[in-house]
Amino acid sequence: MTTAPSEPSPLVFGLDTFGDVTNDEHDRPISHAQTIRNLVDQGVLADQVGIDFIGIGEHHTADFPLSAADVVLAAIAARTARIHVGSAVTVLSSDDPVRVFQRYSTLDAVSGGRAEVILGRGSSIDSFPLFGYDLADYEDLFEEKTNLFAELLKGGPISWQGKTRPSLHSQDVVPHLETGTLPVWIGVGGSPQSVIRAAHYGFSLMLAIIGGSPARFAPFSELFRQALESFGRAPLPVGVHSPGHVAATDEQARDEFWPRYREVITRYSRIRGFAIPTEESFMREIGPRGALHVGSPETVAQKIAQTLTSLGANRFDLKYGMGGLTQAAVMTNIELYGTQVVPRVRELLADRESQTGLAPAAVG
Repeated sequence: MTTAPSEPSPLVFGLDTFGDVTNDEHDRPISHAQTIRNLVDQGVLADQVGIDFIGIGEHHTADFPLSAADVVLAAIAARTARIHVGSAVTVLSSDDPVRVFQRYSTLDAVSGGRAEVILGRGSSIDSFPLFGYDLADYEDLFEEKTNLFAELLKGGPISWQGKTRPSLHSQDVVPHLETGTLPVWIGVGGSPQSVIRAAHYGFSLMLAIIGGSPARFAPFSELFRQALESFGRAPLPVGVHSPGHVAATDEQARDEFWPRYREVITRYSRIRGFAIPTEESFMREIGPRGALHVGSPETVAQKIAQTLTSLGANRFDLKYGMGGLTQAAVMTNIELYGTQVVPRVRELLADRESQTGLAPAAVG
């Protein structure tokens, strides 16, 4: 099988959230219910300011009460007309691929074809004991369930046999996809095997870069392109998911984000083994070679443009929000990202393309 030449994928700019619980004007955490209602408002604003995608990452903790992302995404879809809605990520290892397909094909119908799915093994393991899965099966669960999900996307009655769930025999899985397709990504945090898996199934690649130099992920972009070619597949998009926060000035962005970031990462360091951040390490991460995109619109735009160029990527999803921020700060972040950061990144990349003759997704 040979691949035909294809046009470069269009530039896409999204937002991802874990539904972090924000604080009120008295610096007190708001309720889970209000957090969810606020998130719907955030999605509506993202659509209004021209952002292409909003994704919700599945979590099951008091800090991130977004255990049913697809329900919230449907609420956003009902109040918007253009923005794509999807997961960021769906922890497929501890879910049923049939139910995931049904939920997101339903979301696709509700949204008029705007649904996407980003699948992941999950860096957070809270869902495993919650749904009765053994962490010893971490790899096998994801591999087998990804295989089933890929089969479901083909449509038509499905016959499938595996070890992690009952077999299917000429089973029709509904609702059918109206357009016959659903954009699917594999979220990758550092595993070459996951990169090859994405290429094998013909899923796009989403690089989750939450610390260190984004440039170190450049070999993954190249591996993905090589793997697609070896599997006889056409080129597919490469995206980047990274945390950040935009405010009017660099100083304001740092002052708002740093104390909340320090508190959240310190709390999770006990569970996840993260290094406790210092002000020095934070300044490195928000600098030119770090993973955090924190600053004024110009600072963040310059860094996103550099990240996309160095990785040969054509999509950037800013993981916005941090526990303890106010809804006002989060909404300002969204507005500045959509109205100032994204147009400036497009301008910067267009300038680089005119100078090099290469489209952003082809620069690496």
